[in-house]
Amino acid sequence: MANKECPECRGTGWVLENNDGRDVARRCRCYFQRRHVDLFHKANIPDRYVDKTFANFETAHDDSQRDAFKIARKFVEHYPLNDVGLLFQGPCGVGKTHLAVAVINELIRTKNVFGYFCDFRGLIRSIQGSFQADSTQTESAILTPIFNADVLVLDELGAKRTSSWVEETIFYIINQRYNNRKLTIFTSNYLDSGEEYEDTRDSHFKKSDDALVDRIGVRLRSRIYEMCKIVNLDGDDYRRKIKQAGYRF
Repeated sequence: MANKECPECRGTGWVLENNDGRDVARRCRCYFQRRHVDLFHKANIPDRYVDKTFANFETAHDDSQRDAFKIARKFVEHYPLNDVGLLFQGPCGVGKTHLAVAVINELIRTKNVFGYFCDFRGLIRSIQGSFQADSTQTESAILTPIFNADVLVLDELGAKRTSSWVEETIFYIINQRYNNRKLTIFTSNYLDSGEEYEDTRDSHFKKSDDALVDRIGVRLRSRIYEMCKIVNLDGDDYRRKIKQAGYRF
């Protein structure tokens, strides 16, 4: 819906231009401005991350973060010609969610893409809650934006230990996007089996010896191999080491 106060289109969303003596209609600038606002509202980005962009992502802390930043930028530049999504893996506080949200923000801003953010644990709880008799949400309403989003961010993949129901539910969701050639960006604190960081942070972020496949199951992990480019990030926990050092009272 166009801005009713727009002096150019007077609320219609269209303006007429003269083209070789003929009046040709084109979309008014206010239409695209409101389209951006609508897409940002629909993106479901938490308040904590809504301002995360490429411009404020700090790359000076680790080479892997600089590499991940470049890959994320190229993902946006190449869209919609991308063949695969991204899987950002690494310990807590290295910028995985920041980069994933930055991709959505940039795609909305520059390419009018419908991006959607979803937390893995929150998604599972919402679906389970929809089965309650007094629930105001249906499973269909929860899954519709997840299925329809041009680019989905599924944050904290594997944060909830798998069960047969969780595995089947998430596989169903991801397989729907896979079959419909929808791009998905995952973040996870869990590595693949055999992948280790060069430093000693391994014990600080996994809380167990689980690999990603232990958390989400073999079928889903295999599907994600085909769907995504793996991007590993390392470095100090930004929240613990850098943010804490900057707090003053």
